[in-house]
Amino acid sequence: MTKQVQQLDRVIIRFAGDSGDGMQLTGDRFTAETAQFGNDLSTLPNFPAEIRAPAGTLPGVSSFQLHFADHDILTPGDAPNVLVAMNPAALKANLGDLPRGADIIVNTDEFTKRNLQKVGYAESPVDDDSLGEWRVHAVPLTSLTVKALEGFDISKKDAERAKNMFALGLLSWLYHRPTEATVKFLETKFAKKPDIAKANVAAFQAGWNYGETTESFSVSYEIKPAKLAAGLYRNISGNQALAYGLIAASVQSKLPLFLGSYPITPASDILHELSKHKRFGIRTFQAEDEIAGVGAALGAAFGGALGVTTTSGPGVALKAETVGLAVTTELPLLVVDVQRAGPSTGMPTKTEQTDLLMAMFGRNGESPVPIVAPATPSDCFDAALEAARIAVKYRTPVMLLSDGYLANGSEPWRLPEIDDLPDLSVEFTVEPNGDDGETYLPFKRDTQTLARPWAVPGTPGLEHRIGGIEKADGTGNISYDPNNHDLMVRLRQAKIDGIAQDIPQLEVDDPEGDARVLVLGWGSTYGPIAAAVRRVRKAGVKVAQAHIRHLNPLPSNTGEVLRSYDKVLLPEINLGQLALLLRARFLVDIISYNRVRGLPFKAEELAGVIQEVIDSE
Repeated sequence: MTKQVQQLDRVIIRFAGDSGDGMQLTGDRFTAETAQFGNDLSTLPNFPAEIRAPAGTLPGVSSFQLHFADHDILTPGDAPNVLVAMNPAALKANLGDLPRGADIIVNTDEFTKRNLQKVGYAESPVDDDSLGEWRVHAVPLTSLTVKALEGFDISKKDAERAKNMFALGLLSWLYHRPTEATVKFLETKFAKKPDIAKANVAAFQAGWNYGETTESFSVSYEIKPAKLAAGLYRNISGNQALAYGLIAASVQSKLPLFLGSYPITPASDILHELSKHKRFGIRTFQAEDEIAGVGAALGAAFGGALGVTTTSGPGVALKAETVGLAVTTELPLLVVDVQRAGPSTGMPTKTEQTDLLMAMFGRNGESPVPIVAPATPSDCFDAALEAARIAVKYRTPVMLLSDGYLANGSEPWRLPEIDDLPDLSVEFTVEPNGDDGETYLPFKRDTQTLARPWAVPGTPGLEHRIGGIEKADGTGNISYDPNNHDLMVRLRQAKIDGIAQDIPQLEVDDPEGDARVLVLGWGSTYGPIAAAVRRVRKAGVKVAQAHIRHLNPLPSNTGEVLRSYDKVLLPEINLGQLALLLRARFLVDIISYNRVRGLPFKAEELAGVIQEVIDSE
């Protein structure tokens, strides 16, 4: 039987199941196949914080959403066109997101009376009329997988575990994905368990063959590769990109990279990734706690290394005192905060933008710190390089604000040319810098950057005091002089303020230059905002867009841009933190739109908000 092939320009698929069903692995593999095929893509992994929530319950549902297309896309998509539900809990948890007419592939083997009762279903929705608005494909995934693996020397439990590979094979057939890389991946992953490897490959191939032969799917779909700029691409997550950016910063600055870190969701993968790259001279130190991690990183900076510490919100709170020490000792230090939902432990696997004010002011005393925020997963690479550039040039700690959505999400990344990377070379002070030619002044400043010298400990004749007590200008001697303290506070602030002259001005996307409403964003809201702006422009509405990467100091033209528009709309995944800062600084009546649900904005939602603001003029 020859099956029909239908052309589509984009598809949004969501894999959903129990935490033990391997949905993240399934999504990762489908993403890798899609990246290899050449589609543009964006992903949204969504999983519980518990290591193993009760099986078959709503809190235990794990999902992975992938949006892929034959053109440039900006978000993981608002609503899935296809839901793969491995059990009743996965169906119930995700059904509300499905538009009418979407496809639902359900694993009917898991729709037992017990599993249905766990989530409040009196009867199976597959058997009644409650799913009439959608196209339901009832597939006994578990039993089909076990049947396909009858000839393998594995337990029934291990055979059942391979049902996610059967589902992956089916979806790979349905959307014409390449399969060779997945087969190789499974053979490598289970190389020490060859029977398990063969069984998973067989389950994957059985899923493909099922799609090819069953009458349940009479149509398969083809999404052509996207027309991307020429270059070598790979799929990359935000945490991977950030780790690679730190490695590039180490190479470009010719400084050894030292990471002092304590594992915390969702930042831990940066530690995991950097620990693989010792050949670049990377040293990773898993500390006993957050305070020890940042202390070791600052010590490494004092010793002449590129000191980095990674964490999430609660860890930033613990590191605050040492970051203040880095401010007063004026040493380069990168503090990576992969923001998550708070306060306290909050929702560790969910995303937010709620640490901006803590990054700005979360230390005692006047302790200004530059803040850089990436906009997309791949942009984490460039943001890491930029944060390192500022840190080493201005001798200051720098906060890099990523978040859970960027960290775990992925997209195609065009590998940069090595020659295009910035030169971050550092000149250490090796000789006395006093006017007499014999004295070393550790706080004598560069006339342009106001950065103090960086002398590696052990350099003859350059011994100097270091520590948290206020230092005298120039000499670095301990000083309690009121006027000196006022001077040092103002010098440290002026140094950070001066960075505004060394960063790009705020660019505005206003095609015809006559829009009256500006939509402003920062961090991971870039994709949803840009997608929403596209939607309203397509409807003939004029609207401008700008995105802030440098949050402290702000680009020098920020005030001018804000005052150029009648209305400024600022969506944030917090209760209006950047809006608060902009109102105070520029006296502009920012219109805040705030949702704090642990999830990124949807483009359709923001498009509606933009339209409301324009209509209210």
